[in-house]
Amino acid sequence: MGNLARSATLGLDAFEVAPLEMRPLQTEDDLQTIIRAVYKQVLGNEHLMEEQRLESAEALLRGGDITVRQFVRLVAKSELYKSLFFYACPPYRFIELNFKHLLGRAPQSQAEITEHVEIYYEQGYDAEIDSYLDSDEYTLSFGEDIVPYARHIRSQVGLNNNSFNGMFSLLRGSATSDRDNSAKLIGSLASNLATPIQPLAMGNGANYGNTGKRFKITYSASKDFARLQKLSNKQITVSFDCMSKAFQSIHNAGGSILSITEAL
Repeated sequence: MGNLARSATLGLDAFEVAPLEMRPLQTEDDLQTIIRAVYKQVLGNEHLMEEQRLESAEALLRGGDITVRQFVRLVAKSELYKSLFFYACPPYRFIELNFKHLLGRAPQSQAEITEHVEIYYEQGYDAEIDSYLDSDEYTLSFGEDIVPYARHIRSQVGLNNNSFNGMFSLLRGSATSDRDNSAKLIGSLASNLATPIQPLAMGNGANYGNTGKRFKITYSASKDFARLQKLSNKQITVSFDCMSKAFQSIHNAGGSILSITEAL
């Protein structure tokens, strides 16, 4: 069954919309459609109150002073985005959602997650957001003026088949928002297993359950010697629920995560 047919069967047909592109001489109605689409995508289907709208950023877009990509960047770096997905979420969930909101797909591997954990801890919040928006992938997929959208409910060249299941796990139907702060893909990515498709969520912020597995985290005690001295590498085994706390502890102590595998 193709992705389009599967998306309808699984309740994702509401996400099958034509990409929206900002064009010259658009009407105010057209502009509002673009703005609403950016808020819906970047804020994870969150219901937005009128007073929460980023009026200054909207005015810049309306005046042609910024592109859609720059508007997306302002939304993703706003206190509103931080309050929804940064302050309230553990690092793994924050990064999962950045992939979904900014690239329109799920992370494909543990290596991608680890790379972005390192960017955040070493360079900070803004650099983490910029790493998606300044990437070749973003440019090729959306350019300057296309609103990001859920790409993995469509077939995409160069992306693995597990990405559809991963994106399905992050989307979960048009009635859901991204308020649930538990990571959805950490178990399958760390275990290098296919992401299972779970029953469709029907409500807002549904929780889909975590794995009872344990995972082995290999890390270097010193970033300076992470790739030079294997003797500096250490390992800990933790449960799924304790992984985010372990990541924070390692990075706060100046360590660097090298790999995460399922503990046998």
